[in-house]
Amino acid sequence: MQDSESNPLIYTVYVALIVALGGFLMGFDASVISGVVGFIEPEFNLSKIQVGWSVASLALTASLAMMIAGPISDKIGRKPVLKIAALLFFISALASALAPNFLALIIARMLGGLGVGAALIIAPMYIAEIAPSRLRGRLVSFNQLNIVIGISVAFFTNYLILRLGQTESFWTETLKFDRLNWRWMLGLEALPALLYFGCLSLVPESPRWLIMQGRENEALEVMAKTSSYEQAKKDLASIQSSMSVKTEKASFKELLKPSMRLVMVIGISVAILQQITGINSVFFYAPMIFEQSGIGTDASFMQAIFVGLINLIFTLVAIYLIDKIGRKPLLGFGVAGIAICMFTLAYGFNSATYQLSGDSIASLSDQIDKSALLPIQGISYDSDLGFKSAIASQIGAEQALAFETDLVKAAVNMNPNLILLAILGFVACFAISLGPVMWVLFSEIFPNHIRGIAISFVGLINSAVSFLVQLIFPWELATLGNALTFLIYGCFALVGLVVIMRVLPETKGKSLEELEEILIKA
Repeated sequence: MQDSESNPLIYTVYVALIVALGGFLMGFDASVISGVVGFIEPEFNLSKIQVGWSVASLALTASLAMMIAGPISDKIGRKPVLKIAALLFFISALASALAPNFLALIIARMLGGLGVGAALIIAPMYIAEIAPSRLRGRLVSFNQLNIVIGISVAFFTNYLILRLGQTESFWTETLKFDRLNWRWMLGLEALPALLYFGCLSLVPESPRWLIMQGRENEALEVMAKTSSYEQAKKDLASIQSSMSVKTEKASFKELLKPSMRLVMVIGISVAILQQITGINSVFFYAPMIFEQSGIGTDASFMQAIFVGLINLIFTLVAIYLIDKIGRKPLLGFGVAGIAICMFTLAYGFNSATYQLSGDSIASLSDQIDKSALLPIQGISYDSDLGFKSAIASQIGAEQALAFETDLVKAAVNMNPNLILLAILGFVACFAISLGPVMWVLFSEIFPNHIRGIAISFVGLINSAVSFLVQLIFPWELATLGNALTFLIYGCFALVGLVVIMRVLPETKGKSLEELEEILIKA
């Protein structure tokens, strides 16, 4: 009896873990470029705009893939789309590593972006469609966990390859880890991509997609592996019943129907909220933020490592809790925490003062025109904008920008530990709520027959907001200042908290068909 009860669980977890490898590749692919840009800039003689494009190009095609992956998966199946994504990751990794010039590298990265967008949409959708309702939240969260692990592994492998290039062993010199380090960093992804493609052959097609295609016997066979045969027959009948009235071809127009208003309000609100509270500003600009607290470059990169560690730990906590206490409590707690942490950041930066003393000016690099700073010696500034403006007027904008970190470190008077704790608290609150819960909700709230289209639509909105947040964050810091930037993020979180508490029902423990009856108004 024990074996018969445990085998379906083991099989379901096994399938979910394989499919969630797409999240690992997505996280790895998105973050591995962070170790590469410092090497390709001189090698390809890139401008700063080109360096930025080498990072952002992936997000552009990922957004496109999010828009089309769902509808394509409705036509050809979830599994084939995931296999295509694995191939794109593999081709992108090899092409990036072998790129002879900057244009070739960008094209290769954009191919990887298509894989990122497809995996980000389809992997959690597939897991939700095969998982029993009591475990669905935890299993779908495997994908978010793998994204976090992929990000961490990319940082680690970049560092490892860099260190190997500094050794003088025969095998590292033979493989040219010293001169081809960035190419190895990018090419390494080909190995897990090839593994993912092979392992996908071991998983079945989504049973709900099979039912949509009229292949009920195949669907029943798959469902019987994830639960008892009797339960599988009941679930099959329930799914057939929910689909029986949906005979027309699914289209984007269905998302605009009055019956879809509630789920679309939930989906769009959560999609925007996840990014507009500034998570990718922290992930992609963490060293820049920490440098603004005056701790210097080396310490800033060290503290950025803490961000990744906290993200991983609290993602695991979310996976443990999501099917125990539910989605709504996690979101409520997490978003409230995000607002508090952002307001704390705003307070910390707003309370900072900036003043260059004679000793601090003397400690600056000899490359800085120190005599030009003497007119502002001893003057106290109560905002980062005022201080930076004064510096630029004395030594010029170009030199002020080049030595901004050193100048801030020499002048700032604030509590950097408060900034560190607020940032880590923000990441913890995000990782326990909006990070994994958003994708769980997306995989649950939309009706079976248009789930692919709906998730693609809200995923596109999420990606577009993420792109805008990343794009304007440096401008916000330079134009609005540190305090006002984080205050705005906190206000967004507060508004989002109110919306969530008002419109979101609890989805824990309910089948996808039960949720459709609750959320879709006739």
